[in-house]
Amino acid sequence: MTSLTLTFLGGAGTVTGSRHLLQQGGHSVLVDCGLFQGLKELRLKNWARFPVDPDSIDAVVLTHAHLDHSGYLPKLVREGFRKRAFCSIASADLCRLLLIDSAKIQENDAAFANKHGFSKHHPALPLYDQRDVLRALDLLRPVAFDTPTDIGHGARLTLRRAGHILGAATAEVAWGGRSVVFSGDLGRYADPLMPDPEPVAACDYLVVESTYGDRLHPATDPADALLEVVERTVARGGTVLIPAFAVGRAQELLYLCWTLKTAGKMPLVPIYLDSPMSIDASDILQRHPRDHRLSAEDCRRSMAVAHYVREAEESRALSHSAVPKIIISASGMATGGRVLHHLRAFGQDPRNTILLAGFQAAGTRGDSLLKGAREVKMHGAWIPIRAEIDDLPMLSAHADANEIMRWLAGFKRPPKRTFVVHGEGKASAALRERIVRELAWNCVVPAEGDRHVLS
Repeated sequence: MTSLTLTFLGGAGTVTGSRHLLQQGGHSVLVDCGLFQGLKELRLKNWARFPVDPDSIDAVVLTHAHLDHSGYLPKLVREGFRKRAFCSIASADLCRLLLIDSAKIQENDAAFANKHGFSKHHPALPLYDQRDVLRALDLLRPVAFDTPTDIGHGARLTLRRAGHILGAATAEVAWGGRSVVFSGDLGRYADPLMPDPEPVAACDYLVVESTYGDRLHPATDPADALLEVVERTVARGGTVLIPAFAVGRAQELLYLCWTLKTAGKMPLVPIYLDSPMSIDASDILQRHPRDHRLSAEDCRRSMAVAHYVREAEESRALSHSAVPKIIISASGMATGGRVLHHLRAFGQDPRNTILLAGFQAAGTRGDSLLKGAREVKMHGAWIPIRAEIDDLPMLSAHADANEIMRWLAGFKRPPKRTFVVHGEGKASAALRERIVRELAWNCVVPAEGDRHVLS
């Protein structure tokens, strides 16, 4: 039997840049092709030459569309990858949305840096452009859930629903008589929008995420928590600004606002969804009724609870409006997008609230705000923060430690070895210890660059 190897090229020791390389008999499959995000030392990895020749990769598998799992694909294409990239049907729709937006942001940031001269590079260049994205999108091959698919050279792929966001999947690659399951990002159980993570009966090797491997999510009802913040802010004449991930979190926030409004609890303030990408993602959600829990009518009504803001001029007008309101705007970690000019406008007034609504990676503005920063740097300038800072940690799209263990309990037999990835060091170590203690599985936390032979 030809040896099968697994090399961790990203997403090991960190929650970003997921890239796992399977190799056998001179062929290779890359599972996830993510951007490194957050700390500058991580982002710089995106500019390095890929550790293996992209042209030698026979297939890419994307577990879902978030950029830390899909966002490097256009760069891989720019460097020579020309084969197929497999993902779920809904993920293909979302990748088109997210990757084009990613290229636009990079092109705009490079142009802004060149115009104002604050980049160390002359000229500043985007990591990839929209032409690279279009070439990458041409390589996408959507596949149905629970349907084994030939991805070349004897490898077969099976996607199962993972919850997390629309289209998210766990990925099983059966190759050379061995099976390797990649959890991707596992979602929550009993999430109001997304399905429960689908159990996997067995595999030879398992790669499991650990974003919240050392934590439990609060049991607080998210609608009640959101309502408390809105009522408190509106009472002092302020605006609630919610940086939100355009895919997943923005739609969940709309659903919560709708449930509160339907119940007659929400204060009579306007609600705005100020993010063209979030608007498009809300439309995509409605086009995939089999991939979420909502009825067609509830999905339509909940996504329509907010006024959609597409035009930049209307967005700028929102920033100058003193009327109390709720603004949901991307990006979720305040790393870019329209939320930045709102943060500049509303962050300096103590009547307002900046409400963080999800995981904040180390080194992001969202992480700094969550840790109490009273000023943040945007486009070369330091902006004072006087607004109230709050968060909704229970809104995480990631399974917490108990929920990961619940998913692992679905295996009928232990894998030969389990690799704990996609977590900061403390979280991964804690999850590994718990798996060993409670399940007695062979379990390791790999480092980036580690290569393991799967016998």
